[in-house]
Amino acid sequence: MNNITPSTYVRCLGYSTLRQLADFIDPQEGWKKLAADIRNPSGTDRYNQMHIRRFEALKQMGKSPTCELLYDWGTLNCTVSDLVDLLIRNQFLTPASLLLPDSVRVTDDATVTFPVQEAVPKYDGEIPLKKKQMTSVSPLSTPDNGHLTVASCSLMVEENTLHLSDSGLKSFLFHELQSVTNNFDDRVVSAGGNKLGEGGFGVVYKGCINGRTVAVKKLSTVADISLQDLKQQFEQEIKIMAKCQHENLVELIGFSSDLDQPCLVYDYMPNGSLLDRLACLDDTGPIPWRTRCSIAQGTASGICYLHENNHIHRDVKSANILLTKELVPKLSDFGLARASVRFTRTIVTDRIVGTAAYMAPEALRGEISPKVDIFSFGVVLLEMITGLKPMDENRDPQLLLSIKEEIEDEEMTIEDYIDEKMNDWNFTSVEQMYSVACQCLNEKKSRRPDIKMVKQHLQEILVD
Repeated sequence: MNNITPSTYVRCLGYSTLRQLADFIDPQEGWKKLAADIRNPSGTDRYNQMHIRRFEALKQMGKSPTCELLYDWGTLNCTVSDLVDLLIRNQFLTPASLLLPDSVRVTDDATVTFPVQEAVPKYDGEIPLKKKQMTSVSPLSTPDNGHLTVASCSLMVEENTLHLSDSGLKSFLFHELQSVTNNFDDRVVSAGGNKLGEGGFGVVYKGCINGRTVAVKKLSTVADISLQDLKQQFEQEIKIMAKCQHENLVELIGFSSDLDQPCLVYDYMPNGSLLDRLACLDDTGPIPWRTRCSIAQGTASGICYLHENNHIHRDVKSANILLTKELVPKLSDFGLARASVRFTRTIVTDRIVGTAAYMAPEALRGEISPKVDIFSFGVVLLEMITGLKPMDENRDPQLLLSIKEEIEDEEMTIEDYIDEKMNDWNFTSVEQMYSVACQCLNEKKSRRPDIKMVKQHLQEILVD
């Protein structure tokens, strides 16, 4: 990177340089923060919801969303100066210093950033930057009229008010969990190992404790999360999950925190995720239509419980809906790295989390309210009806939620999309579920139903 100057065009950066940047930005999807902050020369947002989802789909092809984002942005003749400013604004200080070492200096007391002289001006006028999230905001007393509102928020469990020993959960030693997972065997279960899958912040392994099969999630740090921050979120997760107990939420059994790799121990779900079962992976049979209706209603009950307890999931998707032996749905991953808030309407965050194929338009801008879960659940309902993945590069339309537009334009009907693997579906109830999905997928959050109404509609489908 010795030849890089502030006036170097981003499009002229070598692949190895971009990969180094991506190693810091790709983890925990930091590229979404950058995409939400990039502007066109006119000052308008360059990337919309569709762009973000397409970038995310590149991960399934083994590509780096950060690299692809910078390739695209580079076509505007943006410079390294622009890129460093963008990185610093979004707190990616290490990659900024990789490009221009003098832009960021770390002292014993603080990190100091220095403005970079822009040698090649890109914009004719000054574009206002997005305001960063403040640590506290004032509540609004006006009713929600569909516009962005920022409500005062606080963590559901105040820091340092509880110790982990007060959670009522079982505390394990790390070496005990290491033993029950065959030394965290990274081979997948189907190959004789213990690995069940990878999720946010870590890898999940199958284990057995006192004759009970469990899932052990070994957490690991990522580039933009320090070990201290990880442990703080880990403790917050435990305190939240100890209080959030419901028949449609996965049960947290215990944890280990004696070493630098904290672990969470969950109840094991033998039927895996709804995503895998809808795809009939491992030669499993298709889920009957009435069972899908029951899974939808149970999932809505789990979301309803979270919302009633002032908690926003922020990553509702079929991969996070786990199924018991009897196909009872259990929402998982509902605490880690997600702010639990005493919410009235909407909060603003500078950390964009979630899966783009499920994300509400406002969530891609960092606006979080209970309605983001409603939108995501709408996509899950479409998955139940169609059996299709939420995103498929080889399909037209690539995004599952786009079938709503095709049906509205009368190019297709919902009957054209019903999962062919099912043979017991009822058209009336399929139409009813599709109607609920469409309400959930309204682009305007104020027009989406709340989860209680969704739950009621799905219950009526089961009764009919």
